[in-house]
Amino acid sequence: MGKKGKQNREAKVNLRKKRVEEERKRLAELESNVKEFELDGSITKFSQLPVSKYTMEGLKMSHFTSMTDIQQKAIVPALKGQDILGAARTGSGKTLAFLIPVMELLYRNAWNSLDGLGALIISPTRELAIQIFDVLRKIGRSHQLSAGLVIGGKDPQVEAERISKLNILIGTPGRILHHMHKTSSFDVSNLQMLVLDEADRILDMGFKHDLNAIVQDLPSTRQTLLFSATQTKSVSDLARLSLSDPAYISAHDLEPSATPKGLEQYYVVTEVDQKLNTLYGFLKSHLKSKVLVFFSSSKQVRFVYETFRKLQPGIPLLHLHGRQKQAARIDVTDKFTAAQHSCLFATDVCARGMDFPGVEWVIQADAPEDAATYIHRVGRSARFDKKGRALMFLTPSEEVGMVNALEKRKVPVAKLNVKESKKKDITQDLQALCFKDPEIKYLGQKAFISYVRSVNVQHDKEIFNVNDIPFEKLAASFGLPGAPKVKISSNSASKAREQKNMPRELLRLAKGDDDEKTSEQDEEKVKTKYDRMFERRNQNVLSEHYMKLQKDADIDDNGDNENEEDGFMTVKRKDHNITEEEIPDLTAPVSKRQQKKALSKKQLAKSGPNPKKLVFDDEGNAHELYEMATEEDFRKAGATEEQIQEFLGKESAQMQQRDIEDKQLARDKRQEKKRRRKEKEREAVSESEDDDEGVQLAEPEPDLDRDMESSSPESSDDDDEEERSRPAKKPKTSSTKNKVLEVEEPTTLEDLEALSSRLIQNN
Repeated sequence: MGKKGKQNREAKVNLRKKRVEEERKRLAELESNVKEFELDGSITKFSQLPVSKYTMEGLKMSHFTSMTDIQQKAIVPALKGQDILGAARTGSGKTLAFLIPVMELLYRNAWNSLDGLGALIISPTRELAIQIFDVLRKIGRSHQLSAGLVIGGKDPQVEAERISKLNILIGTPGRILHHMHKTSSFDVSNLQMLVLDEADRILDMGFKHDLNAIVQDLPSTRQTLLFSATQTKSVSDLARLSLSDPAYISAHDLEPSATPKGLEQYYVVTEVDQKLNTLYGFLKSHLKSKVLVFFSSSKQVRFVYETFRKLQPGIPLLHLHGRQKQAARIDVTDKFTAAQHSCLFATDVCARGMDFPGVEWVIQADAPEDAATYIHRVGRSARFDKKGRALMFLTPSEEVGMVNALEKRKVPVAKLNVKESKKKDITQDLQALCFKDPEIKYLGQKAFISYVRSVNVQHDKEIFNVNDIPFEKLAASFGLPGAPKVKISSNSASKAREQKNMPRELLRLAKGDDDEKTSEQDEEKVKTKYDRMFERRNQNVLSEHYMKLQKDADIDDNGDNENEEDGFMTVKRKDHNITEEEIPDLTAPVSKRQQKKALSKKQLAKSGPNPKKLVFDDEGNAHELYEMATEEDFRKAGATEEQIQEFLGKESAQMQQRDIEDKQLARDKRQEKKRRRKEKEREAVSESEDDDEGVQLAEPEPDLDRDMESSSPESSDDDDEEERSRPAKKPKTSSTKNKVLEVEEPTTLEDLEALSSRLIQNN
């Protein structure tokens, strides 16, 4: 037995050694194939690439067979270890262009869980990171590599427990930096590859601090891949990432534009106060379409979503912006992906890389900040050589500059004219909503302020000029009674954009020493529940954001704020003197016929609520005729059992009285019926007497005992039934025995002869 066990163990060891040797040979062969592989135009299938069988199995099971232009040009150089700067139009398959080299690099290096993190993939948005992770799970299902996703909105403690065992990590810059600084088990010293998806956005000012802090801790010997639809060639950006002799690969060389091939691109010129009317009219005429609408700020998205949802254009509405919690963002993304007919209001949080299938229209209600943003936005439609349409709203002051900027990037945009019949004027509806709902009015004020500020922070002042905005008309289009005062920051546009895109945590840390000292003092002070109670403000109207309205309003162009210190009781609103002319007319325009119909008392009686009958007590208070007694009144009336017995007794007495009344009524009906029958009998007898030429029949004597018995109150129902069942007696005929002839006493001979003849005839 021992010998057999020893032989089995030796056989297993030999088999393992053989497998390891075979694996080494495959890796060496794969490495030589990669080095010797020459890229040419005939390679169009994934099966022609020098990749492992595990990657090939994942591609086949995910139904990826043919390569796109960027994949043909970028995968092979990346497999050979070269740094890549890849630029390709949206929807061209850039995700596979860097995921395949990531898996192949780790596989050829025989990477396992003990080697730690081998590849780091950074995405600018959470939604795009989730999408990359889903694609990696599909094509990497046959590999033995471990992958993970770290994004904002998730529990960082749960991520910290698992992050040390990952080989491939996908995440957003802020959360990756958080783990690098606070998770001790997160080690990046052995990193082999860094991938930046939508690299131009990550290299922008919004992620400058995060990316610099991440790159400082990464090894410089790594391989770096940068992919985007609008790629950067800045020397400073490339130096920050330590790229060594990168290969610039573009799939735009043979294409006139960076936008998708099947995309039809249009723009319309509309006044800023007509944008919402035009958008609403567009949605009313495209109820069976899948539409994605971009706005410049999350406040505008929220305001348009809440108001359009109440106006009910007839198409399902969704909204997505960076202020939402992660669970809500994932839910909205999944719903819009699965929907066939829907409209999604969104900010640029989903402008890059997101793959929403079947998007027919991309509407840019607010003009993009530059041509690159335009390209990314319209790229959500017409993906993977499908058809799609894009429409951009431009104000007259934005038209020339934006069209010229797009022409420089070889983006063809045609002008459309909107028919007046297609517009739907919703201004008065928005005014009514703001008048009825304070929250809608508050959202409208914040949307107004955020739009003005978004125009002010744009760097291209030839296109975006805040002085060209008609503030009063814009406020009226939002349903507001007047234009809120907006703080125009004195900071430069670049600094304002940097603060706008900076994460909240970094923005808090970037404050001065005085703020830090104040926060430290606040932390040292122990706050009771009463302290927290008195610190709360305006809890009934959208929390603390409502308190910021006055700070946004009382600021001049120099940036001076007169109400920096809030007292215990301060007047926040100062424009209470509103004349009647300033109050908007909220009545809907109707015809004379509709007015007459509405003022008709008959119509008001029909359409109005049902009237209620009221009774008044001794004190003169009005009460409804039927109303529930209060618990206190019920307890004053006595014990429950006594009230139940009293109620049952009253009901029993009422039922007995009603029973007597019903029986008396039944008897009266029977007597009346009997009386009518007797009358009919008498009429029949009188008619027969008339026929007998004056001979009268004597009526039978009435049965007094029976009549009295039937009229007695104690008569039973059985007697009544017997009376009703007994057949009616036929009237007696004129027979000799029963007939009594009444005649006058004969006085003459002629009378005697007549009487004799009558007697003879009757006999």
